[in-house]
Amino acid sequence: MRRRLGPAALVIAGALALAGCGGSDSGDSGDSGSGKAELSAGSAYMPQPVSDDMAAGFLTVTNKGGAADELTSVTSDIAGQVTVHETVDGAMQEVKSLKIPAGGRLELKSGGDHLMFEQLKSKPKEGQTVSVELHFAHSGPMKVEMPVKPATYTPKTGH
Repeated sequence: MRRRLGPAALVIAGALALAGCGGSDSGDSGDSGSGKAELSAGSAYMPQPVSDDMAAGFLTVTNKGGAADELTSVTSDIAGQVTVHETVDGAMQEVKSLKIPAGGRLELKSGGDHLMFEQLKSKPKEGQTVSVELHFAHSGPMKVEMPVKPATYTPKTGH
């Protein structure tokens, strides 16, 4: 009977040790997260393009980490290229990157910073979804599904 309890006790002790490690790893990742970016994307959408060869894209990248990062490029199968633009004094210009502050967010929105899909291979229609991949200076790439909304779509604030 002791031999059976011995291995069972070892399995339970091992499981508890691993659970303990998982718990402290979770705490550590929160602490080490303060030294690196922790990125997530949301509120993504593309207004249905009115042009046959160009479209805009919008989303928010949130950084819960303690280090800044930068959106350096975006790729998508639907376009020959996707460029990153900032809007300054009402004029848009292509930029090499956009900063994502530590503990902050990068908002790509209509009338502000945004993505431009150029050389469209097909014109996305309302109800479809466009896949994009975001590339960052320090973090790994992130895939985002971008629903195509009506051309006149305006997102509600506060969501």
